[in-house]
Amino acid sequence: MKRRDFMTLLGGAAAAWPFAVRAQQPKMPVIGFLSLRSPEDSTAQIAAFRRGLANSGYVEGQNVTIEYRWGRGQSDQLPAMAAELARRPVALIVTGTEPAALAAKAATSTTPIVFVIGSDPVKLGLVASINRPGGNATGFNILTNTLEAKRLGLLHELVPRAETIGVLVNPGLRSSDSQLNDLQQAASAMGLKVDVFRATTDTETDAAFEAADQQRIGALVVSANSFFDTRREKLVALAASHAVPVIYQFREYVTSGGLISYGVDLPDVYRQASIYAGRILKGEKAADLPVIQPTKFESVINLKTAKALGLHIPDKVMALADEVIE
Repeated sequence: MKRRDFMTLLGGAAAAWPFAVRAQQPKMPVIGFLSLRSPEDSTAQIAAFRRGLANSGYVEGQNVTIEYRWGRGQSDQLPAMAAELARRPVALIVTGTEPAALAAKAATSTTPIVFVIGSDPVKLGLVASINRPGGNATGFNILTNTLEAKRLGLLHELVPRAETIGVLVNPGLRSSDSQLNDLQQAASAMGLKVDVFRATTDTETDAAFEAADQQRIGALVVSANSFFDTRREKLVALAASHAVPVIYQFREYVTSGGLISYGVDLPDVYRQASIYAGRILKGEKAADLPVIQPTKFESVINLKTAKALGLHIPDKVMALADEVIE
């Protein structure tokens, strides 16, 4: 071979080498993230999820990609979003909210799913059991749908003279009947009357507060529901304009001006969910990871809102608060 031909061949090989190396490099894993909520009301959860992933060795944009899909309170959009993610080469799907988890489970029986829900995943058909989920799904049951009676009790302590308590529920939620049943049983035990207001749209939410105002209810429980979470600012504003004491499920309502909340630290739950996601990316199976249930719940009170409503916070309620916003 002539020297010129050899150099030409060597040059061509050198030019092709970077392409060969890139072809041999493993593809960056993709996490599908499906939620009924919206990105605007989920910033703290997403930040916590990214932090947890980083602690597991995965940094978004560097060695992992996250494809986000947001239902923005419209559960009928989720099945198509879940199916689209399932068709993509995603390594796993993380779902926030019960409808998102059910949509993902219906879309795929093979892609691993890590869910964050407020209801019993066994009853929903997501897992075979808490300790050994089986199948392709596992995650976190934050029990929020089972805490309605506790929230009612706290609200009664806060507004003891209120004989009638309103309850705002979303009948579109699969677990709304059990939530309402828990509330009515608890109210009966406390000697309280319950007025139920139902809302699945913004218009119905406005009408519910108008009706509650006309019926002169003493206080209101906003039941745990992702649609309401996407309307957090609206609900807090309605509560203020109608001057009604309201209890919510998450502290984000209270930091936005709501009166009181009782539930889990949601960003921390998403941090833990990212740890499960990291373990699955490293080869563990969802079937072998037990469903986690929280053991700690937090109560948050906004004193400024209480003052605006003319409420005195009883010492017992104040003592139970994990955080007081001045």
